[in-house]
Amino acid sequence: MVNKQLPNREQAIKILQKNGCSTKVITHCQAVAALALEIAEKFKAKKYPIDLSLVETGALLHDLGRSKTHSVNHAIEGMKLAQTEDLPDTIINIVKRHVGAGITSEEAEQLNWPKDNYIPQTLEEKIVCYADKCISGDKRIPVEETIKQLYDQKLDDAAERVRKLHNEIISLLERETII
Repeated sequence: MVNKQLPNREQAIKILQKNGCSTKVITHCQAVAALALEIAEKFKAKKYPIDLSLVETGALLHDLGRSKTHSVNHAIEGMKLAQTEDLPDTIINIVKRHVGAGITSEEAEQLNWPKDNYIPQTLEEKIVCYADKCISGDKRIPVEETIKQLYDQKLDDAAERVRKLHNEIISLLERETII
């Protein structure tokens, strides 16, 4: 497989604009990218091998599918758009795996999604997913607020996956504060 070029910040924003993402979505993506980079820098400081450019670009493009829908299916729509844009698989995986704290194969089947893995795997995927759960609109919120919202929506499994992701991130960072 040929290594595809990772878009830079400006190119990523142009991709969002070209595909019809609203200013509100783009502002959200920029806020997620800023927080994701801060988290990634903490990992880098602890000597974790982390691709900061991938984290930034993945965070900027994670909601690409919101140009088509604001339902959970924006992950699939974003994946399709990312493929159409000929983006690297690393970006496509961030886009398709950022919803909730991942979508299980059973949930994906219920949603009629293509058979695939929708759970964040790499540290970069987990950081973007986690940062997204700590941003509402363009404001930082405690992850506990997102967990409560998921419970209120009767999405208990998703709430627990977010809690598990939070605990994993915090544990890896040796209990360092995120936001």
